[in-house]
Amino acid sequence: MADETFSSDWLALREPADHRSRSTDLIAPLAEWWAARTGRHVLDLGSGTGSNLRYLAPRLPGEQAWTLVDRDAALLDRATSAGVTSPGVGRVEPDSETVPEGLGSGTVPGRSGSGAVPRGHDSGAVPTGVGSEVVALECVVGELDPEGLVRVPEADLVTASALLDLVTHQWLERLVEACRAAGNAALLSLTWDGTMTWGHPDRNDHPAADAEKPADGLVAEAVRDHQLRDKGMGPALGPAAGPAAEEAFRAAGYDTWLLSSPWRLGAGDGLLARALIDGWVAAASEERPADAQLIRDWAERRRASTSTGFTLEVGHVDLLALPPGPVDG
Repeated sequence: MADETFSSDWLALREPADHRSRSTDLIAPLAEWWAARTGRHVLDLGSGTGSNLRYLAPRLPGEQAWTLVDRDAALLDRATSAGVTSPGVGRVEPDSETVPEGLGSGTVPGRSGSGAVPRGHDSGAVPTGVGSEVVALECVVGELDPEGLVRVPEADLVTASALLDLVTHQWLERLVEACRAAGNAALLSLTWDGTMTWGHPDRNDHPAADAEKPADGLVAEAVRDHQLRDKGMGPALGPAAGPAAEEAFRAAGYDTWLLSSPWRLGAGDGLLARALIDGWVAAASEERPADAQLIRDWAERRRASTSTGFTLEVGHVDLLALPPGPVDG
């Protein structure tokens, strides 16, 4: 994705919302599958500053080797607690400010899952008494294709966060085929589903919320259309990416779970909401230049609402795909 880049400030701003929004119901079946593997290598695509590593590593049992792939070397430099030197890959030194205490090793309390995904079950933990330790961490500066895809055969689990809506259908098909050939699992999280729903903290039928609905709808539609543009690989999947990925993995014989993982923002998330508004107004104005003034006016009102009282739900989905047949590795 040569044209799509993200700042470390934006990634840091969104990380708390990302982590609290992810579907914990997917952790138990993934951890059960993972615990039965002899190989323990995670390939994280579009890693940025390593949010996926920080979220997932403590929730998987046992020793783990991680490979992080991103086109931005500066972001990867903030991602790692240890470097692994290999041909063509630079060594990244520890950065204590970006690596949470206890990431390297330790026991994460919890309970094992059954492989089913029961609603409301707190499955976001590894089995009791099983340590989680990152024993190797490699950073690869490169694109999703070729540097990302060529490393899929080396992995046991392929992960990505907030990525699928930016890629093409062709790239997705190649990823699924590479995972199928290698017998890998995939956890692809926080794919935008095209929805953004504003409300009032007291009730959604509040007059102020009702008055903004037409403009909210116009902006949402324009942003959805903008998301389909070429992000550097060709026309992006946009909001259709989650269902498209589930369909592709199912066609390859995988067991799949596609669960909702929305951001639910409120009074404590004003800074994140205002950053979203800034991005949405730019995208919507580019997509609908004839409506640019209406969109700017909408943005001004919505920014003001983030200081006085608001709710905002931004829809995402998380996909877990587990390969068929007996676990090996």
